[in-house]
Amino acid sequence: MITRRSLLATGGVLAATGALTSATPTATAAEPVAEVPTGNPLVEQRADPFITPPTAGMYYLTGSVPEYDRVVIRGASTLDGLTAARERTIWRRPASGKMGGYIWAPELHRIDGKWYVYFAAGDKDEPFRIRTYVLESPNADPREGGWVLRGQMVTAWDTFTLDATTFAHRGKRYFLWAQSEPGIATNSNLYIAEMASPLALKSAPVRIATPTLPWEVQGFKVNEGPAVLIRNGRVFVTYSASATDARYCMGLLTADENANLLDARSWTKSPSPVFTTNAATSQYGPGHNSFTTVGSADVLVYHARDYRDITGDPLFDPNRHTRVQRLHWNADGTPSFGVPVGRGGPIVRLSPLDAPSLVVRHYEYRLRVDGNVRDVADSQFRFVPGFLGSGTVALQSVNFPDRYVRVDGDQVRIDPFEDTDAYGRAASFVRIPGLSDRTAVSLRAGADTYLAHDTGRLVLSRPNNNRDARRRATFRLQ
Repeated sequence: MITRRSLLATGGVLAATGALTSATPTATAAEPVAEVPTGNPLVEQRADPFITPPTAGMYYLTGSVPEYDRVVIRGASTLDGLTAARERTIWRRPASGKMGGYIWAPELHRIDGKWYVYFAAGDKDEPFRIRTYVLESPNADPREGGWVLRGQMVTAWDTFTLDATTFAHRGKRYFLWAQSEPGIATNSNLYIAEMASPLALKSAPVRIATPTLPWEVQGFKVNEGPAVLIRNGRVFVTYSASATDARYCMGLLTADENANLLDARSWTKSPSPVFTTNAATSQYGPGHNSFTTVGSADVLVYHARDYRDITGDPLFDPNRHTRVQRLHWNADGTPSFGVPVGRGGPIVRLSPLDAPSLVVRHYEYRLRVDGNVRDVADSQFRFVPGFLGSGTVALQSVNFPDRYVRVDGDQVRIDPFEDTDAYGRAASFVRIPGLSDRTAVSLRAGADTYLAHDTGRLVLSRPNNNRDARRRATFRLQ
């Protein structure tokens, strides 16, 4: 019998290696089309992660190593494959002089048939004299040798400069980075400029963000780590703020896609952070993100720690791990980040077959069916082993991982785990191919009762052979 103790021993969830299927031997329903791995962390001890969009059938990952001494790249045909992929060192810092200090936050970009890595480096005698440099490779596979150091990316000021990224939009290529500007009492601000080539700027820098809000100035006054996503008629830029401990978090800038991106007035800063520490999921200091895609799904890539308390300088704590999770979108076209998810297997949203634009979510711990759920984590669940042994499953809340979907009289709720037979019976289901669509799922709670949608509520139902009732008891997995 699977108990709470055995669940905790395996991280509270099924591993993402087929255990879900083995726990539900009768289920043949399809999994979500977008196979976004959430067996986090994806790669341990790789901070500031950057994963390329799929390129010639491959994903490539780079990031900061704990030693801050080299640039590494790994590649795989799937995101999951990056976990065990062999890592290659493409460049190592010199033993002395310029660039012999800390090596931070490399990004890998394919531009005009060549690969470029933009990275930050300090000097041997002044490791925090950080500037941005660029490597170039003509090879199709960036893991191969042949990388050439092309020098420093020159900006308007010879000051602390880091976290450069680049993107193309409306026939122009832009450079976006963090820098300390003389005369401004901050650690770093965000700047944008048009590029003349992958190696040089064409225009003067434009400051588009300065850390001024309370959540941006915790420990240090920081705006850094910009990442770009162009969707739904807008250009979104995420960035990271504050010290690199549990206070580290992500903010959001937005511009209209038709606006002049080199005009600071085109950019609007969201007043609150969009991605923050979450004690319930044991994820601390999420930030320095990038974006990639799986099929049509956008994927958020970021680092975070599994613990809050750090001994010494958090910059030298090695356990900022690379993590990925699906990015969702609100009805108004803005991104919905949810919460940094805890360790575990695949995350799903359930959409009733009779109302495909709606999803199952919890509100005040009660299950209901809603549209446009802006708090996306309220609608995210994990299938985990049920409490009644092999052949049963439980539905674990993602943002309240100590709570499971449970039938309580005429209500369906998410309730804290109780180590009792009564709780086990009420929180265990048999997952089968959908009663009305075998590519979807149905969840049997008793001999002939199923979870079902009923005008915005999630209820128990006996659909028998009623066609409409069987549709209401069938859910697609998003």
